[in-house]
Amino acid sequence: MARLLYQGHGSYRIIATDGTVVYVDPYAGEGYDKPADIILVTHQHYDHCLISLVPHDVNCTIITNKEALKEGKYSTFLVKGVHIEAVPAYNKNHSRDECVGYIITIDDIKVYASGDTSTTEEMKTILPDYKLDYALLPIDGIYNMDAEEASRCAEMIGAKHCIPIHMKPGELFDRKIAETFKAENRLIIEPNNEIEL
Repeated sequence: MARLLYQGHGSYRIIATDGTVVYVDPYAGEGYDKPADIILVTHQHYDHCLISLVPHDVNCTIITNKEALKEGKYSTFLVKGVHIEAVPAYNKNHSRDECVGYIITIDDIKVYASGDTSTTEEMKTILPDYKLDYALLPIDGIYNMDAEEASRCAEMIGAKHCIPIHMKPGELFDRKIAETFKAENRLIIEPNNEIEL
């Protein structure tokens, strides 16, 4: 089965059953020991795009917001059997023109990597149609939506499991803040913990 390692803050790693390694928004925590096949960056803020932290060679596919969003059009990619579709991400601190989220389909599991965002129109109108298995949502309430708003987004999106991330600037994780995320399908993962998807 595919596995997801939460590294802390907005960073996590997914490994497919066949060993394909995907890193999302590398910056925080540990677990950068496995060479990347795919690196995904949702936007260029320093705490989401530390590509140099990830071991990778010239065959690694790096997809950032710059490749994923061009002239207002969101791109789709297929790399080593992993399907990646860029979707909107935005709020008052993150320009719609410079940020994306990703729907990652790996081993038939659909994961919504929201990036830094607050409520988007697409959470109401498009994302429910994906029948997502997992959604990772920021809840810090400073640069992104807070836990209350993220809980409402979780209900709109309708993923089987919603994981709170990006909860306290400067910290990998905060249990007290994580528990204020009240989605019915909440799944709290602490840094350096790995789950089977």
